[in-house]
Amino acid sequence: MIGLSAAYHLASNQDARVVVIEKQSIGSGSSSRAAGITTGLLWSETGVMARRLGIQWFQRLSRELPGYAYHDEQGCLNLFTPEMWAERAKLLPLYDRLGKEYKVLTAAEIGRRWPALHPPEDFVGLHDPSGGYSEPDEYIAALVQRLRQLRVEIIEGQQVEDFLLSGDRIAGVQTSNARFEVDAVISGIHSWSLLLWQKLGLRLPIKSFVHQRYVSAPLAEPFIAPPVNADPYLGYIRPARGGRILLGVESAERQEWDVDSPGFAMDELSTSANVRDEAVARFEAFAPALRNVPWESQQVGLIAFSMDGEPILGPVRSMPGLFVAGAFHSGGFSYNTVAGLLLAEMVAGKPPSVDVTAFSPDRFSANATDDYLRTTLAQSQAVRRRH
Repeated sequence: MIGLSAAYHLASNQDARVVVIEKQSIGSGSSSRAAGITTGLLWSETGVMARRLGIQWFQRLSRELPGYAYHDEQGCLNLFTPEMWAERAKLLPLYDRLGKEYKVLTAAEIGRRWPALHPPEDFVGLHDPSGGYSEPDEYIAALVQRLRQLRVEIIEGQQVEDFLLSGDRIAGVQTSNARFEVDAVISGIHSWSLLLWQKLGLRLPIKSFVHQRYVSAPLAEPFIAPPVNADPYLGYIRPARGGRILLGVESAERQEWDVDSPGFAMDELSTSANVRDEAVARFEAFAPALRNVPWESQQVGLIAFSMDGEPILGPVRSMPGLFVAGAFHSGGFSYNTVAGLLLAEMVAGKPPSVDVTAFSPDRFSANATDDYLRTTLAQSQAVRRRH
């Protein structure tokens, strides 16, 4: 989705040839496995400013792309235990300073507003009225259709195997059966990024973890609620198309997933059925609609975290012509609209609409990166940041 979004903004605003290269088929990676949940209540000034612009683009694309809708009817709810809230409340002055709208809700207020939700009486909700969700497959299909109208070349089934160099500058890529000589390369790949970047001697502190989401069969009664980032339950829940529920959960003690082959595909991942059943048991008191619900589908993918939990986005100083995007925690879908815009602006030599220096790939020292990559972590040891 990051690559598609960058292509959209480039093709919409530049008289240039734009090519998207996908080693499998569009949406075969984490993009189609995303939850599609979006909130603007993030953890840094850069994140809040970027996500605000990204949400504006979701709203705009919802009006402009046939077949796509951004569901902000109920906003987005972030849920906390008292202990978790003590930490998150420290960010409220940041939101106030930046004019980011929010509302703090007690458990009783949550229950009155959305009777489908039953948080424990000491839980706290942080509601984002501009948050919401998308159905990723609808979004991808609508965006691809628009890209084809903009004459973007979308090449599927070709794997990028190496970079082309002209002196110290990135001058293109070599795929399994073609060379592409270009002015700029955006590397927005996900789980096998590190393997490809190693060909350039580029090392970035990114780790990937297995994540799973489930979609129910249609419910007898509609599940009327906002999407909920529910860290106390190690996951999230939202309404889904056709009167369904989507449930996403982490595997807290499962160790990081080391992608050791550039041919890796998400379909190689698997998870135990116990993961879903244990998650339902955790969630069902909070969302009783989950009790005895039949499940239609399961998808397993990877989410990626940088060493400090913030995204990696921007040009690589030592390699002119290369722009990278990755490590969007579980919020890659939520970042895609603004990440694509910012990448397109930087490629075109324009000042980005949001200063994302704090997301620069150059912010990490070589020693810190090496130390981080040498460690092996369980997901519970990574920075927990959701959507």
